[in-house]
Amino acid sequence: MTRIGFLINPIAGMGGRVGLKGTDDVVDEAVRLGARPVAPRKAIEMLRALHGSMDQMPDRPEVQWVTCSGVMGAGALEEAGFGKPDVVFDAGDETSAKDTAIAVGKFLEADVDLILFCGGDGTARDICKAAGPDTPILGIPSGVKMYSGVFGVSPARTAEILMAFLEGRLSLAIADVLDLDEEKYRQGEWAVRLYYAAQTPFESSCSQIAKVLIEESSDAQVKQDIAEDLKEEIETNPEVLYLLGPGSTVQSVGTSLGIDKTLLGIDAFAGGRLVASDVNEQALLRLLDKYAQCRLILSPIGAQGFVLGRGNLQLSPEVIRRIGIDNIVVVATPAKLAHTPVLRFDTGDRELDAQLTERNYLSVVVGYHRRRLVKIAA
Repeated sequence: MTRIGFLINPIAGMGGRVGLKGTDDVVDEAVRLGARPVAPRKAIEMLRALHGSMDQMPDRPEVQWVTCSGVMGAGALEEAGFGKPDVVFDAGDETSAKDTAIAVGKFLEADVDLILFCGGDGTARDICKAAGPDTPILGIPSGVKMYSGVFGVSPARTAEILMAFLEGRLSLAIADVLDLDEEKYRQGEWAVRLYYAAQTPFESSCSQIAKVLIEESSDAQVKQDIAEDLKEEIETNPEVLYLLGPGSTVQSVGTSLGIDKTLLGIDAFAGGRLVASDVNEQALLRLLDKYAQCRLILSPIGAQGFVLGRGNLQLSPEVIRRIGIDNIVVVATPAKLAHTPVLRFDTGDRELDAQLTERNYLSVVVGYHRRRLVKIAA
């Protein structure tokens, strides 16, 4: 029998759609702006996928679930069909990093074989700090910006990883646990730091590798070439709304247009001017009501390959559907693509993800009038 400690950070990812670029220390602000919990739903999605896989096994793996009460774990397990778990920590209605540390301590006392959690990089940090290096961890992705290598690429893929672990088909690997300073992030500074190395079940097609910052000496010129290519298109279509996503490559496009493009936010350009800066989901929907046509310019996260679902949660499924998947323009330097073999989409809507991935390949702008076909991960 495998003993799994299971924990949900209920507030993880809440700041994404409302444009707060994280949830640390700003939960009240996120709620005021209309944010709703996303982690419990993603946890249930993963657990239901796991339950379905286990039901199909002739020799169903035996699992003993050790968890927290209510929204920190037990509620999701029961809703997914796993019955009454062993509740070792009574969580309150409002939770914090302190609750995570206490829960992990209880898991260690219960001698769990693995800690499964739903959250983001901050949750991974808190768990590693409390658990130490000897207990393997596995994350269901639910944060705003997940740069660590301990997550599955989606809830469904995390279920596949855990199933393989339970069957003894996966060995453990050492993965980096990274986190970004959210206060600096909100001010437009990208400060990513390595905090821990953790053991995790690893499967190359399902596990998320840690973010890699990739830049070569020639990248500045390549980014300028990409920017000139897109500048031509944008200036030719003044009636079209162009949404410029996060990252230095897309920021170069803003520079070529003569605007002060935020490095880490989503900005809107139309008719030769900046019409909105650092917008959230609701502001995006209002802009889409105003403009009949829209194009979205994004760059993938280095090595991980995520185009949607990491660091740009303002681009909700509703926003993407309004824009239209054929109006997504992906840009990347050849140096980044050399370390990023596939592109990934994790919008939180499985039907939309399927529509985005069914094309198998995506044409990526890699220079001035230069395109490259890049494979899309299933």
